[in-house]
Amino acid sequence: MKEWYNKINEAQSVDALEEIRIAVFGKKGILAAEFAKMKTAPNEQKAQIAKDLNNHKTALMNEFTAKKIALQTQELQEAMKAEAIDVSMFSTKSSAGALHPVMETMDRIVEYFSSMNFAVKTGQIVEDDFHNFEALNLPKYHPARDMQDTFYFKDEMLLRTHTSPVQIRTMLESKPPIRMIAPGAVFRRDYDLTHTPMFHQIEGLLVDEEGKVSFANLKFILEDFLKYMFGDVAVRFRPSFFPFTEPSAEVDISCVFCKGEGCRVCSHTGWLEVLGCGIVDQNVFKAVEYKNVSGYAFGLGVERFAMLIHQIGDLRSLFEGDIKLLEQFQ
Repeated sequence: MKEWYNKINEAQSVDALEEIRIAVFGKKGILAAEFAKMKTAPNEQKAQIAKDLNNHKTALMNEFTAKKIALQTQELQEAMKAEAIDVSMFSTKSSAGALHPVMETMDRIVEYFSSMNFAVKTGQIVEDDFHNFEALNLPKYHPARDMQDTFYFKDEMLLRTHTSPVQIRTMLESKPPIRMIAPGAVFRRDYDLTHTPMFHQIEGLLVDEEGKVSFANLKFILEDFLKYMFGDVAVRFRPSFFPFTEPSAEVDISCVFCKGEGCRVCSHTGWLEVLGCGIVDQNVFKAVEYKNVSGYAFGLGVERFAMLIHQIGDLRSLFEGDIKLLEQFQ
């Protein structure tokens, strides 16, 4: 049996050790053959022979187990050494990251209005009914509430459906003049080619003494802004309705795809709707206890601008994390 102890200790790999295990412990191995010889041994010697063989079996198994653990540890260390990576080494395969197209578009918009002395204000995502609806001339019975398809919590708390509550909170906390934009994420229960449950808005507000702010001021800054974002485009204002502004208007630009000639994207009208605006309704000023003031407000969807600038056909693709799509904007 001594030679098998030596063979186990001299094994250089787990595979070699496995061959020894089969030769010693297998059904046709050396131990099985030794136990078989007991049939011909004198009866008075069988007990001692069995005891000796079992002792050898236990000792050999212990030796085998210890050797196997040592060989496995050695092989693991060698593999780890061979596969080690120096993470500090320079790699030509690495590529620089880039802003997400939505964030890049939002930064461009914020950059423009910051240059026009608009302060950037942020607010809370979970809002109450007063700041999200009531103060914006949207009482509980108002049908426009149904258009916003809101995510509600308990006690009239909700995920904000627009960033207008930031305007209300700013007016409640400060006095005119106010010149601000409110960028951020908003939430509505909607999901299709042009809508997602979470998207981004930027809303603007300017408030000053009564008579100092007119629709002409609003028209000038929005025309300048849209040309800054889209280049040489025509801009038109169409009468519309918003509960928090009066008069109100939808703002269109000439189609950036067909240059106003008419195509599938613009439904062959030559125009693309990009934002809404208007003169702030006096009921909004009453809700924040402002008197003898006037102002204008506007709001736009950042994803809408990103889709037009980068010619993205499906809004949902902006949020699916498709690396192939996002790499185009590096």
